[in-house]
Amino acid sequence: MANATDTVKTAQDYFQAGSAAFKEGMEKSISAFYEMNTHSKKNLEALLASMTAATKGAEAVGARAIAFSKKSVEDQIAASKALAGAKSVQEVVELQTSFAKSAFESMVSEANEIAGAVSTSVKDAMSPLNERVTALVERIQTVR
Repeated sequence: MANATDTVKTAQDYFQAGSAAFKEGMEKSISAFYEMNTHSKKNLEALLASMTAATKGAEAVGARAIAFSKKSVEDQIAASKALAGAKSVQEVVELQTSFAKSAFESMVSEANEIAGAVSTSVKDAMSPLNERVTALVERIQTVR
């Protein structure tokens, strides 16, 4: 009968060990699921922040472009009026040269300003995403 008792004792030990391993596995799975859920939520928040920053940047660049276009049209109208009032060919050439130089300088200046605004917008839009990638890399390194 000692054999039957030993067999029951061994079966109980296996059952208890299996039960403990199952419980530990479930706890780890639940913890991993919770962590993954938290990480996904933070990723979504970062994506929304990135999209918001990109939208604001696009609006700012668009507003600058519209304002520049409006000013350019006004400058062209003023230049046309000045050319119409010119008294000589020499004056027409001088006015046209001055207008062309001014328009070119204004366009280059505005292009630089828009490039800076785009650069800032891209940096602002990428910042939340970069933070999430950094968090992921740090998490992977701690798991190793």
